Amino acid sequence: MASGRPVLVATDMQNGFVREQSAHIVPVVVDLVRRWQAAGNDTLFTRYLNYPGSPFERFFGWRKLQDAPETDIVPELAPYVEHGIVLDKPIYSPFTVEGEKLFQQHGWTEPYFCGIATESCVLKGAVDAFERGFTPWLITDACASHAGSEAHAAGLLVASRFIGPGQVITQANIPSSLVVATDRS
Repeated sequence: MASGRPVLVATDMQNGFVREQSAHIVPVVVDLVRRWQAAGNDTLFTRYLNYPGSPFERFFGWRKLQDAPETDIVPELAPYVEHGIVLDKPIYSPFTVEGEKLFQQHGWTEPYFCGIATESCVLKGAVDAFERGFTPWLITDACASHAGSEAHAAGLLVASRFIGPGQVITQANIPSSLVVATDRS
């Protein structure tokens, strides 16, 4: 695929997914989004919305993330959300009909995935991007699982098998042209 514009996909950074096992990732993603946007790059914030009768409700008996405040993006990201695009989705992936249109309209072909949860929505987005011919990147130290470190590690293992081990990176591997350096003063 011809080179296009990168986009940071901040996956499901919502109150309902922040738990003891995933809370540590909130300030990490906030800092990454701040530095990404300071470099002038696009940010897509996905927001998972569960609904009555969804497969999650039918097969898992899971009825969470149907209403605010669970569905709200964490307040720490509020200053950055207004400078990005929010995509509501009823599935794991950002590649809904509306999401596909956003990628096409903005020329995004190089998505960088971060957020919650590594083994589900982050992974599924990266795999779907791969299958659409994009160049996906999964940022290991900017994602977490609310199911704990074992689920996070499993997601990273599967990602390296599905999108390529070279596509599973840390923040240090993001090209310096895409993020403003961390202030070390």
